[in-house]
Amino acid sequence: MFKKLRNRLLILNMSIISVVMIGAFAVIYLTTYNNIQTENQNKLELLSSKPNAAYLNLPDDTKKEKIIIGIIPSESSLSFNMLVNSDCEILKVISHIDMPEETYFKAAELALSGKKNTIISLENKRWQYKISPLNGTLVTREHGKKLIINSNGENVQITFLDITDSHKTLMELFTTLFFVGIIMLFVIFAISLFFASRSIAPIAETWEKQKQFIADVSHELKTPLAIINANSDALLANEGETIKSQKKWLDYIKNQTDRMGKLVNDLLYLAKTEDTNIKMLDTPFDISEIVSDVLLSMEAVAFEKDITLLQEVESNIIIKSDCEKIKQVITILMDNAIKYTEKKGRINITLKKTRHQLAFSIKNSGKGIPKKNLSKLFDRFYRVDPARTQENGGYGLGLPIAKAIIDRLGGKIYADSKENDGATFTFTLGL
Repeated sequence: MFKKLRNRLLILNMSIISVVMIGAFAVIYLTTYNNIQTENQNKLELLSSKPNAAYLNLPDDTKKEKIIIGIIPSESSLSFNMLVNSDCEILKVISHIDMPEETYFKAAELALSGKKNTIISLENKRWQYKISPLNGTLVTREHGKKLIINSNGENVQITFLDITDSHKTLMELFTTLFFVGIIMLFVIFAISLFFASRSIAPIAETWEKQKQFIADVSHELKTPLAIINANSDALLANEGETIKSQKKWLDYIKNQTDRMGKLVNDLLYLAKTEDTNIKMLDTPFDISEIVSDVLLSMEAVAFEKDITLLQEVESNIIIKSDCEKIKQVITILMDNAIKYTEKKGRINITLKKTRHQLAFSIKNSGKGIPKKNLSKLFDRFYRVDPARTQENGGYGLGLPIAKAIIDRLGGKIYADSKENDGATFTFTLGL
């Protein structure tokens, strides 16, 4: 399921980025193409607009030659002009390019058989040409006299412009964009796969935690329900007995019902605490006094196990937070420390204030918690020693509740432990 979701995110991300990339490349290419085409067209217009002056300034000894070589235009691009009559015969060619005469005839043939303002390939070069009618009168000199060659616009002029370099530039740009696009697609695929996997990871983790949560709740409810069912069968098997004689079975049922009620209440409280729509209180109070009150309430339980309570609590520390929630966290940590401290052990409680935050920590003596278990301590229903926890009547929800409260209050809570040196639980709150 999550693999399909990841693939969908990957395809969506790839599609969006690819469309944007292709669009950007298309804009770059089309802009460059239009600029080059406009520039070539302007050159061609300029070359085709000045034919008559070139013809009129020809020397007299060129009158019998169709091709005149040596007149170099001011433009940097190669070009040449042709004068063609109505019978498609070449009258004159003005060119500074040394090409065979057959090449010029081929150029005229290709141009006249094609469309106006188009492109031909000739002599391993690409030429853009323009066919335009001669509106003026073209004259040449013969024995000092002027003769009219064209007066009715029957002759046409064909202007050729070498656009090989422009075409090469466009092809190089297209090739560059193509290969860059291919490389970018692979890079985008790798990046998209990485981020799609990272995006799915929290969802998959939450899903697994939810499945584990359901399994844990089912497991925790299974034993009490089995006990209740067995004791109910025992009661039904002795219908004639009095309630007093059946009190043992009823006590078992009542005990397991109370345990299930506590479990349900803890789960509801945890869900309520994690609900971000429910606002936490934010009032000033003396946390030093709260710590002292909790310690005082726990002294009797600690005394039963002969546990020594050592405290280093700064006085008169005023913070602005939810008093009842903070008290509950301290109670959970204190109760947890007493449960997991051996007889005649000790517990150190510390409350200190720095410039920007306060820190509360509680450390108990004992064998400690393995490092591999530290990261799981705040998971729901997690127990380092399940058998011992069952003896204490816990479900492994105390620490998750404490973490949910501290997280909602904007603080941090964590655990640390060394082998045979007990465990330390600490939470910090900003001031």
